[in-house]
Amino acid sequence: MSNQIDIIQERVDAERGFLEQIRQQMARVVIGQTYLVDRLILGLLCDGHVLLEGVPGLAKTLSVKTLASLFHTKFQRLQFTPDLLPADLLGTLIYNPRDGDFSIKKGPIFANLILADEINRAPAKVQSALLEAMQERQVTIGDTTHPLPSPFLVLATENPIEQEGTYPLPEAQVDRFMFKLRIGYPTIEEERQIMERHAITGKQEDLKPVVEAQQVLDARKVVNQIYLDEKIKDYILSIIFATRSPSDYNLKLDNYLRYGASPRATICLALASRAHAFLQGRAYVTPQDVKSMAHDVLRHRVLVTYEAEAEELDSDALIDEILRELPVP
Repeated sequence: MSNQIDIIQERVDAERGFLEQIRQQMARVVIGQTYLVDRLILGLLCDGHVLLEGVPGLAKTLSVKTLASLFHTKFQRLQFTPDLLPADLLGTLIYNPRDGDFSIKKGPIFANLILADEINRAPAKVQSALLEAMQERQVTIGDTTHPLPSPFLVLATENPIEQEGTYPLPEAQVDRFMFKLRIGYPTIEEERQIMERHAITGKQEDLKPVVEAQQVLDARKVVNQIYLDEKIKDYILSIIFATRSPSDYNLKLDNYLRYGASPRATICLALASRAHAFLQGRAYVTPQDVKSMAHDVLRHRVLVTYEAEAEELDSDALIDEILRELPVP
């Protein structure tokens, strides 16, 4: 087993070089927000879509656009609005009167990196149009199914404090996001740097692509090889099942949990833990990798009861309790 881990470690060291390039280039534009930058990188490594939630002005859109500018891939920003139609996103059939036939005009969804800005401002029919693309990496226009390019990643933003003119995301779509990130305010020192860069000097960085898409695809293959011990697998399963039947794990949370995490969450947590280990330069997963990723993977998949809301307990608080009480291998 030790020899196997050593071989994987060599592959990790060989394939993770571009990660530091991304971090260095991102730091030239985005001040602070280390958590956000690392989670966007993890989304790329896991081939998992990311939902970014935070109040306006926290560099959500800037971070995604900056990340996209570092790759030799096609990037498309989609501004979601109440009058957006599914055809505006996916494409449509256009009738050609000259030959009496229909031709397909592909929509902006046919890109590698998609920024769905303010995704909750579009109506349900537009949000539902993303379901097939996000899960199956394909789009059906008319009676023809078209594969999407690889890599394909949806990075969506939403504002949690504004309700007017917004539409809640359906549970089926929320579950298709591997991570849901809650973005906080910068520290006072970071905000000082932001003020000096943008309000005083006005300096703008011109970034150029430094990473090929193939580097990401190669790194994903190594992530899938990261060693996951049987005890770590049991730990992941215990976390997931504790969200469904907390009393089986001596947790007094039955009155607070309405729905637990889906089997997709089990897959996502295992893969995210591997990617986190890869990000740290390790060939094996530790319990801390699992803990580090648990909130991002589970917060949008664990639904709380009205009683929990009355006691001001959200899904993050319940996940904290589960991680605190379950034995760590």
